[in-house]
Amino acid sequence: MQAENIIETSNLSRIYRLGRVGEVRAVDGVDLKVPEAQFLVIIGPSGSGKTTLLNLLGGLDRPTSGKVVLDGLDFSEMGERGMITIRREKVGFVFQAFNLIPTLTAIENVEAALAPIGISRDERLKKSRRWLEGVGLGARTDHLPTELSAGEQQRVAVARAFVNEPKILLLDEPTGNLDTATGREIMEALRHANNDRGQTVIAVTHAGYVRPFADRILYMRDGKLYERDPGEIASEFEDE
Repeated sequence: MQAENIIETSNLSRIYRLGRVGEVRAVDGVDLKVPEAQFLVIIGPSGSGKTTLLNLLGGLDRPTSGKVVLDGLDFSEMGERGMITIRREKVGFVFQAFNLIPTLTAIENVEAALAPIGISRDERLKKSRRWLEGVGLGARTDHLPTELSAGEQQRVAVARAFVNEPKILLLDEPTGNLDTATGREIMEALRHANNDRGQTVIAVTHAGYVRPFADRILYMRDGKLYERDPGEIASEFEDE
């Protein structure tokens, strides 16, 4: 594996066996190399395998076959304790559903991500406030999730994912619950964070308007990754 690639996969597959339905190849033989500090967007329709791939890259799920190497660490050689350490220290997640704790304020939700690290409360609050200000929520730090708009909740989730300063940020439909204008604002915040910190960002989405924010775009369909949109390729053949 080359050191300049922060993530590499080799023939990565995740197969589910669903009773009478039979075998579902959610991720099917994916080979992927992601250079450090790249902003990668993977576009595909619902059910194409995007979320499953993201879970495999972040160590939330184990592959049926194939390999994931993240920052030089081979997941196949890691036990569960090692995987927990990787997820805590090297990877930040932003989920479509936000996953904020409803009884905690915005700053407390961000601070919660720092609790396992063992730094002082003052330092946790300082870092959390800095990241909330960085995503434009400096005036909303003491608001509960129910007092925030969907876009603001997603900004809290972004700040929470970035606060540990992980090498890699994984985003599952980061604009899926947002209107287009708010979605663009979220992508701009992510792009700025990527540029300022040099962190690798991988976002999976079905929203085509995120294209301008990416360094690189891949397309996913039926568990496979493509350099070009498979729908466009099919249209070319139809025109011949």
